[in-house]
Amino acid sequence: MACQQDADLPQPEGSILPDRFGIDIPDALSNSSNAGARISDVDPIQGNLIYSHLNTFINVGEEAAHIVRDIIIGIRIYRINKPMSLSFESNEDGRTKNLVVEENPVFDGESWEFVATITDAASEGEPDGGKGLQIFWNRYPIKGVAILKPYNINRDSHIDFQESLFRIDYSEAGEHGYEAHMVVSIADLPMVHPLENPYSMSTLKMFVGKNGDIIDVYGNSNHPNATFFTGSTGFNWAFVASGSESKDIGVAEVGLPPGNLDEPSKDILLGYYAIKEVFTREIYEVWPWIDEESVNTYLYNTGAPGYFADHGFVQGGESPGIEYDALENRLKLLSPYNPKEIKNLSISFK
Repeated sequence: MACQQDADLPQPEGSILPDRFGIDIPDALSNSSNAGARISDVDPIQGNLIYSHLNTFINVGEEAAHIVRDIIIGIRIYRINKPMSLSFESNEDGRTKNLVVEENPVFDGESWEFVATITDAASEGEPDGGKGLQIFWNRYPIKGVAILKPYNINRDSHIDFQESLFRIDYSEAGEHGYEAHMVVSIADLPMVHPLENPYSMSTLKMFVGKNGDIIDVYGNSNHPNATFFTGSTGFNWAFVASGSESKDIGVAEVGLPPGNLDEPSKDILLGYYAIKEVFTREIYEVWPWIDEESVNTYLYNTGAPGYFADHGFVQGGESPGIEYDALENRLKLLSPYNPKEIKNLSISFK
């Protein structure tokens, strides 16, 4: 189910639950389809192999927000219009869940109107208290923080995510100059065996801001087993992107700094560690005799920025048209997070 900032959630009369809790990202930036390649005597790296990972990682963050929204929709049937507590049997895993709604909580040094906590009843004696969802929110303007442990919400579908925690910060209060923004943080994701998928992620943090038709996205995902040409492992996928909702197009820059790099500078993360720069250095380290023309041809599709349409990656380095100009200019205003902070990211309930 889509998580649209500009569409209200189903709202029973008198409900105190937030009307909205997330922002939809244009498919050009959040899907995994792709296209585009240049044919030559030396086959270039397909742009889809480089940039489609960005689509996938952004989509992971967006889906985390979708899960929170779906839970809010699910508990609306209990007509939550005041502080209350109740128990219900989950439609997903058939287990008893307890729901408690309280007034005037304090979390992260901020006072909120309400907090709703859902626990897995049989697990409340565990170290995590059986907590599956904790959402703090204000109604006017809409602002909130949701912390989610999928395993305690649905034991059947999330058996592999026993330690994973998601956090969604959502606001329409304009703190960052956007009419709405959200920050998605994910920690302790289960790692896939590197022979099956060397690019699986352990943590992610992503900012999404919406102003009218424009959606800005920036962030990082950590990939401890990722490797390219030299065999060095442990990369951070750092990115900035901007997309148009109505045109379903997007522009992005991606860097591949080491996962443990303690560096906030955009010039370093997306300049020195730009995809093409990293790949060029690694290729010459492994094959120092290779000719420059072959390297340039091979890396043709790795140029920055990358351009996207509704079918995925279009091309890298050179703009497909003037409709991308405004989005490309927005990238100058955006910067990823410090990779080391993302590697060490942790999330906890109150």
